[in-house]
Amino acid sequence: MKSSAACPESLTVLVTGATSGIGAEVARQFAARGCHVVGTTRSPEAVSDPIPGVTYVRLDNADLSTAQTCANAVGDVDILINNAGESHAGAFEDTPMDEIERLFAVNVFGPVALTKAVLPGMRERRRGTVIMVGSMLASFPIAFRSTYAATKAAIKAYALALRREVAPYGVRVISVEPGTIASGIGTRRTVHIADDSTYADEYAIVSGTTADNERTGISAEAMAEQIVSAALAAHPKPFYARGNRAPIVFFLRRLAPRQWVLDLSAKVHGLPKVKP
Repeated sequence: MKSSAACPESLTVLVTGATSGIGAEVARQFAARGCHVVGTTRSPEAVSDPIPGVTYVRLDNADLSTAQTCANAVGDVDILINNAGESHAGAFEDTPMDEIERLFAVNVFGPVALTKAVLPGMRERRRGTVIMVGSMLASFPIAFRSTYAATKAAIKAYALALRREVAPYGVRVISVEPGTIASGIGTRRTVHIADDSTYADEYAIVSGTTADNERTGISAEAMAEQIVSAALAAHPKPFYARGNRAPIVFFLRRLAPRQWVLDLSAKVHGLPKVKP
């Protein structure tokens, strides 16, 4: 899948969350192809190791007003990679409502606001690509990741519904679901679990298996290759997934009863089957 082919034309690519993980690798690979790449970060002046060929602008997904400001600063955008977001884990009961609202702002409303800011220009120019980077947890949700999975399911639904809406105007919208990524994201994850939580023991199990899975997960570079390939495809599919044996598990998901899939997802994360 990896290719060093140059951009077919002088494309402007806007990559959110371009200072670490998947976003940094996506920005790096587009820049290597000769694209004009703009990466976002909350503090452009604090980027200590800039990627050659990447310009940085400010964007804070939690502050929706920065979406239009960012779009104005960048100008015409040919490819938008909505990658920036925040990982979250914890017990549903222990997660305050204001934290749930904040996570939806960062993972859903921020990408939606930026898409709305760049879409009119894409529509008027009759070309453009928007990629929503989600998570396989949207398709295979597990206990103690409910809020995070819900945010990723939301942007997947936005992408798949919006795809037909804007297709007549030459704009392509794509949903991409990474599996477990070995990018150190676990060290940046927000966690809500009370010291005396009823759910503490089972959360500890899921937290431990998640950490083990992340140590051996797909690399950010490999996931970025999938995203770049999808963005530059002549006729991209509506949905791509990579990692966690995606072809097999999505095949099983289509055939097996939903409860069986949920039980298997729980088992993979160390939780025993419990009949609802």
